Amino acid sequence: MRESETVTTTRPAARVAAATAPVARVLPLLGVPHLDREFDYLVPESLADQAVPGTRVRVRFAGRLVDGYLVERSDETHHRGELAWLERVVSPEPVLTPQLLRLVDLVARRWVGMRSDVLRLAIPPRHAAAEKSVPDREPPLGVTEGPVEIPVGWSDHPMVTRFLDAATGGVPARAVWTVPPGRDWARALAALADSVRRRGLQVLLIVPDQRDVDRLTAECRQIVGGGATGRDLVVDLSAGIGPSARYRRWLRAVRGHARIVVGTRSAVFAPLPEPGLIVLHDDGDDSFVEPRAPYPHTREVAAQRSVLDGTPLLLSSVDRTPEVAEYVRSGWAHEIRPEPGLVRALAPRVVAFSDADPTQARDVAGGRTRLPAVAVTMAREAVDVDAPVLVQVPRKGYIPTLLCGSCRTPARCRRCNGPLRAGRMDAVYGPVDLACGWCGAPEPGFRCVACGSRALRAGVVGAGRTAEELGRMFPGVRVRTSGGGEILDTVPAAPAIIVSTPGAEPVAEGGYGAALLLDSWALLGRPDLRAVQNALRHWVGAACLVRPAADGGRVFLSADSGSPVAQALVRWDPQGWAERELADRAEVGFPPAVHMMAVDGPASALAEILDELRIPDEVEVLGPVDLPPGEELPGHDGVEDPERVLLRVPPPLLGAVSTELRAVVVARSGRRNADPVRVRLDPVHIG
Repeated sequence: MRESETVTTTRPAARVAAATAPVARVLPLLGVPHLDREFDYLVPESLADQAVPGTRVRVRFAGRLVDGYLVERSDETHHRGELAWLERVVSPEPVLTPQLLRLVDLVARRWVGMRSDVLRLAIPPRHAAAEKSVPDREPPLGVTEGPVEIPVGWSDHPMVTRFLDAATGGVPARAVWTVPPGRDWARALAALADSVRRRGLQVLLIVPDQRDVDRLTAECRQIVGGGATGRDLVVDLSAGIGPSARYRRWLRAVRGHARIVVGTRSAVFAPLPEPGLIVLHDDGDDSFVEPRAPYPHTREVAAQRSVLDGTPLLLSSVDRTPEVAEYVRSGWAHEIRPEPGLVRALAPRVVAFSDADPTQARDVAGGRTRLPAVAVTMAREAVDVDAPVLVQVPRKGYIPTLLCGSCRTPARCRRCNGPLRAGRMDAVYGPVDLACGWCGAPEPGFRCVACGSRALRAGVVGAGRTAEELGRMFPGVRVRTSGGGEILDTVPAAPAIIVSTPGAEPVAEGGYGAALLLDSWALLGRPDLRAVQNALRHWVGAACLVRPAADGGRVFLSADSGSPVAQALVRWDPQGWAERELADRAEVGFPPAVHMMAVDGPASALAEILDELRIPDEVEVLGPVDLPPGEELPGHDGVEDPERVLLRVPPPLLGAVSTELRAVVVARSGRRNADPVRVRLDPVHIG
């Protein structure tokens, strides 16, 4: 360096706090229970205009930059030390609205979780390009005056007019609608949503899976208007379209451009600026149970949102869950009933009996199939009138379960004791391509470990084997399967046999001529509190696709005709079954009559929690017991024998118990080397 050269250094300009409301209360996304609270930061003047409540920000916490949400701005702080600075406003978009923040707080308290986890469920990740491509929020459209018109296809439901009058008039109406047999639920809900949209309000439609999203979105766009109009007014929040496109559509909804929003479980949190109606369809589907902490159920979140914001709510389904039956029984929700006689006129004729009935369950194929004579007759009559036939089989595959042909002991692998599987069935030699379902090792010479027999039989026949049997029985008739990775959406009105797993049934043009619901014991015999409920849901869903009895529609159910669940289908009375099931569960102390809180973790951690927990005497403590088979406990890989404690909580005490349990979990989180635990409210599988 020459002597004439000089070096100048500049110090960063000192930060100046914002002149107005210089304190920002920020909720950092830390993922630790005892840090799930707001922290105060100073807002620099350079960020004063961008740092508005609800925006995503970055702050420095414990020496590192973390993401968070700005909850509010204030003139003062209760922190006695020096405040750190707000480092950055990630986006000026206020995605965390006050209404959404209240719902997030409620869900975190009720389900004993953290707000950071709920926010990850409620708000999709940001994409800057998407924010720039969506126009700013338009002025509210307001509510159109005048009487509400009856939606297309709803003229046989007189009560729908009263519901729409209340919903569009700002009354927090809550209703339950059981879809009549043969009625296209997607078309009906689309017409209902369009009626609310025409009043200048937004509608949120929540369905279980992507297949239902596609079907309902198509119906909504068709009734709203095709082309660009339908795409602008109706958006679907699908996970499969990619994060950028999904965030763009989410912004169109929260900025008020999209008037009808269709999505799956996370869409229940969408903060619509002008909500007019929330519709949740098929609440009994397990897809509505969030698999991530804090494990909320979409139906309950929708109900809590309806109470919190006063948004009208409609619960629709082909069946009736005990939880919804409790809503109706308590008067919290009211039924939208059809005209008298409509269900009877639209329902197919249902015939039910079990394989144990010697007069009806005779095998017409000489022992080679499990189809009784009456079921084969129904199928033949439907094919003769050029109608498709639906066959529902509880399992996919060929022969998912194999048993010893002599003593019925499950066939097990000699290497790992896993279940043996067969790829196909030969008419002479029986199962071939025998292999283990766990390790894949082939089994060329099976011998039963219990009795030594080499014979095998099918424990549960899958859809593939059923399709093969039906193909031999109905030569010249096309046999198709729907399930697993290959699900059919629709089938034409032509002679065909459609073998489907539950929930994968395609819609037939003009309806099916007959439906055969096989192997009911496989659904009813599952060790699950909701086994019978799920079986009836699948049966009713399949039977709804069949033509009315006046047009020749028939349904065969392989179940004891005297059982209450079979009678619910025969009489087409899922509401009555749900009411009886609700009474039975109340008698034995099962949800929804009471709440069950499952606390899972290491034995030592559960013992400490039970010692610290202060709960009312009315709360019953069950356990601890071993964690049920098949359950996994994330984050506890080193624990050999995790356990479970169940708390049976009366509904009026749920808030107090959740608050107390959350306080214990938060206190444990701040201790060194404390094992974390998992808390779930009303889990689907209690154990």
